Amino acid sequence: MTLVTKTLVTKTLIAVLATTALTAATSASAQDGWSGEASLTGSRTTGNTETTDIGLGLNLQKATDVWKHTFKASADFGRVSGTTNRERFVLGYQIDRNLTERLYVYGNADYFSDKFGAFEDGYFLGTGLGYNLVLPEPMAWDVEAGVGYRSQTTQGPLSVTEKEVALRGASKLKFLLNDNVSAYNNSEVIYGESNTYLWNETGLTATLAGNLAARASFRVDHNTDVAVGREKTDTITRFGVVYTMK
Repeated sequence: MTLVTKTLVTKTLIAVLATTALTAATSASAQDGWSGEASLTGSRTTGNTETTDIGLGLNLQKATDVWKHTFKASADFGRVSGTTNRERFVLGYQIDRNLTERLYVYGNADYFSDKFGAFEDGYFLGTGLGYNLVLPEPMAWDVEAGVGYRSQTTQGPLSVTEKEVALRGASKLKFLLNDNVSAYNNSEVIYGESNTYLWNETGLTATLAGNLAARASFRVDHNTDVAVGREKTDTITRFGVVYTMK
């Protein structure tokens, strides 16, 4: 795939994400069984350095007594003094099937494109078991472990696509502090022979009015093995608004 084609595909996916997020924000709550949230984050700095950052996010869920579907999508963009320095796009889907009140089996598929990250793009297809360590409320904590197939392409003119079987572990923690404030901490690690990737995100959400809330979050992404000239660790701090669909 040529650079021009990849750029076109990425921009098309970004446009689809933006359209989907706007559509979901207005119609998802009307769909039977679906709930979730759409988020918008951004910042603008002027003066010696002009910085612009914007992020879009979408997280939808549909659950029955046995099955649970989770769809997520996000896009982050950034410019410094007129030069783009961030362009990341993520899509993910997971399906869970309850085996007992706490134990479940899952299958997941994730895709990312990152123009300035450690890897240009990649995907992961996996399956495994999950367990509800703590059932709500006020705290819910799920842990997952499984195996899958990973493909990812390094950055640069001499890019290499690495394909391998990888192990996956994840933790999803949410705590309701009171009726209006909640916190979360989510982590994931994917271990493979060529590279181990792990990320952690912590956030705090406070209701403003009705379905509208404010959120602050901090995320760390780390790769153990990257191409020469690339940083192993990326961080992103977000402040924005969240629209909840119930």
